[in-house]
Amino acid sequence: MAVSAAAAPAAEPLPRSIFKKFLVMLCSLLMSLYVFYCLADRCQTLPGPIIAAGAASEEEEGGGGGYLGGSAELPPWQAAAARRKRLLQRLKQRRRRQEAAPGEEVPAGGGGSRAGGSGGGGGGRAAGTAGSLTLLLGEGSKRLPQAIIIGVKKGGTRALLEFLRVHPDVRAVGAEPHFFDRNYERGLAWYRDLMPRTLEGQITMEKTPSYFVTKEAPARISSMSKGTKLIVVVRDPVTRAISDYTQTLSKKPDIPTFESLTFKNRTTGLIDTSWSAIQIGIYAKHLENWLLYFPIGQILFVSGERLISDPAGELGRVQDFLGLKRIITDKHFYFNKTKGFPCLKKAEGSSKPHCLGKTKGRTHPDIDQEVVQRLRDFYRPFNMKFYQMTGQDFGWD
Repeated sequence: MAVSAAAAPAAEPLPRSIFKKFLVMLCSLLMSLYVFYCLADRCQTLPGPIIAAGAASEEEEGGGGGYLGGSAELPPWQAAAARRKRLLQRLKQRRRRQEAAPGEEVPAGGGGSRAGGSGGGGGGRAAGTAGSLTLLLGEGSKRLPQAIIIGVKKGGTRALLEFLRVHPDVRAVGAEPHFFDRNYERGLAWYRDLMPRTLEGQITMEKTPSYFVTKEAPARISSMSKGTKLIVVVRDPVTRAISDYTQTLSKKPDIPTFESLTFKNRTTGLIDTSWSAIQIGIYAKHLENWLLYFPIGQILFVSGERLISDPAGELGRVQDFLGLKRIITDKHFYFNKTKGFPCLKKAEGSSKPHCLGKTKGRTHPDIDQEVVQRLRDFYRPFNMKFYQMTGQDFGWD
């Protein structure tokens, strides 16, 4: 027995190299878990509006207490992961519903700079959730605009932009950048930085009405992108000139009368085309400059008059031109008799109606009808040429 016991080999210790590898793997695993925990905890402590927006959307959908309530008892890293997963799932669900029923109206939602739509449904909230998701996941990018409203002043450009912002696939700058006429020397990087962040499939837009009458603008925009889609909102040039004068009068009450500014010589009846209020309305002249750089099919001409009488109809044409689904319909509008033009039924993030500001819809001063008729005679040949160039009769004569 003693001999056999002595002959039994002793258990060898675990090789030191294997032991070291085991320790390294264990430390790496622990470190990975710690980093993941920290990142999850950071997501949980993101600024309130991002989480709040998601929570509000979930509560609207009957999500059982929102993002915070639904995961309050989970560890922080699990709660953050659960919030992110639900946010992605709800965005996909809303997109599917929107694609299944593209004709439904888009309600007000937290869509960044978009104006709210009307009704209660998926589109607007989906846009709001998309905005929150962009911030939460770091998605979205600033792009140069694919479409620009280039004119004309006092034609209805602000109304068109506000109406278009209802669409969840349109993201637009609120203020006029004036890049291609006043700030071109700042460079495209500066211009791009002004743009809102967009997700894939969304269109970036801006509007600056003075581009249409700026000689250098067509070449500059073409240099940026020859494929840029252009929108021009035109209006009866006589009414437009009076509206232009009315705006100036509200800022400078001591300016000369409309009649005295219209004529170089009232006796001879010679129109002063150097006055910008008159000059802007010679649409055919300005369009000739744009057609040197862009084909006529790349420019959409929107009737300022029809934008008032039939906003849904004109917005339908614009959505088609931009390659968007016809989501904006007559359900989004109501006619404000006081202002004399249509308004949106709901403002962004509110259940209240939204009309353009007090500066829109000013009462025009009384103008001598002889002067009005003289202006109509002056514009008639230019209007006729414009109709021929665009293939549209706007009915101003």
